[in-house]
Amino acid sequence: MRRARSLFALPAGRVAKWVVLAGWVVVAALVAPFAGQLQSVQENEAASFLPSSAESTRALELQRRLPGGDELPVVVVYRRESGLTPADRQLAAGHQRRLGGSPPVPSEDGTSLLYAVPLPAGDAEELLGQVEDIRETVGRGDGDLQVRVTGPGGFLLDAVSVFDDIDTTLLLVTVVVVAVLLLLTYRSPLLWLVPLLTVGLANQVATASVYGLVKGVGLTVDGQSAGILTVLVFGAGTDYALLLIARYREELRRHQDRHEAMAVALANAGPAILASAATVVVSLLCLLAADLANYRSLGPVGAVGIVCALVAMLTLLPAVLVIFGRRLFWPFVPRYGSEAGESAGVWARVGAWVDRRPRPVWVGTTAVLAVLALACSPSTPTCARRTSSPASPTRSPASA
Repeated sequence: MRRARSLFALPAGRVAKWVVLAGWVVVAALVAPFAGQLQSVQENEAASFLPSSAESTRALELQRRLPGGDELPVVVVYRRESGLTPADRQLAAGHQRRLGGSPPVPSEDGTSLLYAVPLPAGDAEELLGQVEDIRETVGRGDGDLQVRVTGPGGFLLDAVSVFDDIDTTLLLVTVVVVAVLLLLTYRSPLLWLVPLLTVGLANQVATASVYGLVKGVGLTVDGQSAGILTVLVFGAGTDYALLLIARYREELRRHQDRHEAMAVALANAGPAILASAATVVVSLLCLLAADLANYRSLGPVGAVGIVCALVAMLTLLPAVLVIFGRRLFWPFVPRYGSEAGESAGVWARVGAWVDRRPRPVWVGTTAVLAVLALACSPSTPTCARRTSSPASPTRSPASA
């Protein structure tokens, strides 16, 4: 036990802290070219994550065998509320001949017409470029005339455009939320930057690692898994940082040497953080038993994120904290020998009460959780009616 605790305290050494920092700088330089390429290998088509035995998968395979089954149609629609004029019809016919689509089909009321332009299925980027070219060719209409490009091809381009920057948006929102929480927690203009930058680097390493799994072992990753990866790394990493920094702050009041204070903090908080991360990793790996490939891949993707967050928070974070010393906590610097404010208050009394009665607390908590878990098990009448209700039929991902 004493040897294990000393291993946790290694990053707090006077020389080891610089070795750890240099090692992470090298890692950051190595993963930088690969961290931004995860989006390029994502598979978001239904056929990429449906089980091979699913009816939807067999339907897609049969569809490709039919004449035109390997084509992606783009539908061009022309509409004027007061009715299409001869000039409108001539414009549509000219576009149709130029694009090579099917003959225009007018509506019964004469206000609309449409035609389909089949595009050969191939490279996704090339296909999207062709749909964009069609939109540029037909334009948006003039005056009361409305021209729209829709159908499967138009829908695909719109969907890609909507979700194209979702990873960046999700990352920015996550960073802002975490930064606000850290500012409110530490009330320091400097301290919040250290865990935020550390978890950001952990996210880069995790993203590059998942990209390596996709290229190396053929792991199927979609946009959902990539987005969840970012949230997991920032969420778990921030939690681990809060626990470690809180313990480090306490030890700085008890030890004059900051290296010794961090060593004690790591030796005490490290095993708890490791146990928490191991629980989450094992839970995520249970998703390997899922039928859907995107859910199955979410297990190792999330596990990689948790492991990267764990390693960063137990190595890089303590090394940087020790390098900068007590000044990071300004203006609330924990001086050696000063009284800890955490020893008073409601939560301090709750913690002391739990410490005096550990067995009744964990037994009572387990009993409450068991009752809550059994309250909605498949064997209970309420859940049985909910899961078997005909009003909520199960739909496959392809139909959804």
